[in-house]
Amino acid sequence: MSAKFVTANLGVNYYHSSANANNSTCEDAIASRSSIMLCRIACPAPTPRNRFRLQPLLRASSSSSSFGADDKSLSTPSFGNKGDENYHSSSAFPLLPLKQGEEAEEGVARQVVSEILQELGASNEDSIDIALHSPKYLAMLLDSVRELDELSLWNEQQQSNNKQQQHTKSEPSRSSSSNLLSLKQKLYCLAKNKGDKGLLPFLESLGLSLPSATRLARSLSSQTLPNLLHKVKYMRKMFFSNSDDEGLIGKNARRMMMHLSISIDEDVQQTLSFFEKIAARRGGLDMLGSHDASFRYFVESFPRFLLLSLELQMKPLVEFLEDVGVPRGCMRNILLLFPPIVFYDLEKDIKLRVKAFEKVGAGKEDSGRMLLKYPWILSVGIQENYEKVLSFFDMQKVPKASVDFAIKSWPLILGCSISKLKLMVEQFGEFGVGNRQLGQIIATSPQILLRKQEFLLVVTFLKGLGLDEESIGRVLCRCPELFVTNIEKNLRKKIDFLTAIGVSKSHLPRVIRKYPELFVCDVSRTMNPRMKYLMKSGLSKRDIAFMIGRFSPLLGYSIEEVLRPKLEFLVNIMGKPVKDVVEYPRYFSYSLERKIKPRYWVLKGRNMEFCSLKDMLGKNDEEFAAEFLL
Repeated sequence: MSAKFVTANLGVNYYHSSANANNSTCEDAIASRSSIMLCRIACPAPTPRNRFRLQPLLRASSSSSSFGADDKSLSTPSFGNKGDENYHSSSAFPLLPLKQGEEAEEGVARQVVSEILQELGASNEDSIDIALHSPKYLAMLLDSVRELDELSLWNEQQQSNNKQQQHTKSEPSRSSSSNLLSLKQKLYCLAKNKGDKGLLPFLESLGLSLPSATRLARSLSSQTLPNLLHKVKYMRKMFFSNSDDEGLIGKNARRMMMHLSISIDEDVQQTLSFFEKIAARRGGLDMLGSHDASFRYFVESFPRFLLLSLELQMKPLVEFLEDVGVPRGCMRNILLLFPPIVFYDLEKDIKLRVKAFEKVGAGKEDSGRMLLKYPWILSVGIQENYEKVLSFFDMQKVPKASVDFAIKSWPLILGCSISKLKLMVEQFGEFGVGNRQLGQIIATSPQILLRKQEFLLVVTFLKGLGLDEESIGRVLCRCPELFVTNIEKNLRKKIDFLTAIGVSKSHLPRVIRKYPELFVCDVSRTMNPRMKYLMKSGLSKRDIAFMIGRFSPLLGYSIEEVLRPKLEFLVNIMGKPVKDVVEYPRYFSYSLERKIKPRYWVLKGRNMEFCSLKDMLGKNDEEFAAEFLL
């Protein structure tokens, strides 16, 4: 009877016949380099001609080193209880009941690959992980064994060995049937003969296809398996550890591509090709945010990183990024958005190019933030355009402080061509925006320079509400961020909210002119809670709508910092009804400590505290003194 067991370490199954448990060994290992040809997947049909051509390849290997039953790493395992014919004495792989068939063969292959990887210096844990994640390599080995079995070349090799022993009058130690190699021994012979030093299964376990792994393995021939394992573990830890902004990487990649309008250099071209390759796969660029997938794509597109020195290149790069304030969890954002950075010389390329931004007053931390937002600033093309951008704004007589702040806060400007920047500046000029005002605009909302389409859509929307070009120009200078907002998701929602509470459409242009900042507030988190608080305090929707029509900033005030303390002082201290603010909503604009309280206590001291809010607060200091103090 046959015993069935599983190698639990690998999730492996293999089937073993106890009839061959103590006898099946390999007299002569097939170690000849020429026999690697037998490992190919596509093998010709077992015709007599093919048999004739393949036989010399096996015979040529007869001089290679041999292994026998006393070789613990290669001896056929036995199973069962001690003293039983099915006893298994190996402690390397704990055994459990297993299945027969292809799963069993895959189990043997995994075990063999794991053992060879450990011989090459891999730890038990690493060897198991690689064996579990290199199915194509295992299949290739198994297919090669099957092809040789079909050609009966394993048997013929053993018969040839026996004849040689008889010719030399040496007694064969085993019968021809017992000389048959076990599956494990065949796999071991073939895997060792490939001479890939364990690189093929290792590279496949990283996500490379077998053909890609084969090509790359040639260039990695000088590398040892333990060295590569250490390098990959370090890269995973430093650049592919958990991050809180997974969803932003793909979004940032799209934005960087969208706003690039200059001629690109080779490094940016390689990055764009990397993005295109990922975008073509299921999940698209969002897969950049997946830890495992992003590392697999990185290795596949930039396998040269495996040739880099850990001590001379990778670790110094990590130390530099930490020095400029880049958190470890965000380092992969830079690497995935600009992979060529790992091939840059730290002193001659990275530090020198970062130093160039001292012209705009960028310190260490500024440089780190700029790299996170736009790592392409290190590319040659962006560096060249940077000088052109500075020169353009200097010619436009835009204040340098505004330009410096805009570049530091939104470095994507540096990927915009001068011709496009010029068009946007001319567009602003049509609304009466001068050079100094342009500085205010780009310092407040620098991304507006890259968003011409959104800008024009907002202009059209505002015109539809009744604003003329002069009014639009004033709104642009006061609240430029309004012109880069989404109309349907933001602006229209605010308009709908205001009209729903009773603000007349005819009053909307005035509301926007007086306080455009209201239209960049969030409806659900800002405007609605403030309206509910005012209603809870005793005001109706109609009252609030009337107040907004007369005083647009009303819903822009904080509940805790402005609305609550001033209403409580009005009602509890001044003794006035809450409805008084309906007639004079500007009451909320005055400082409680510097104006409201001092004037109230003056009036109370003169028994004049029952005057209206407008009379108490609407006058300047001279007018107030003339009326109430003389």
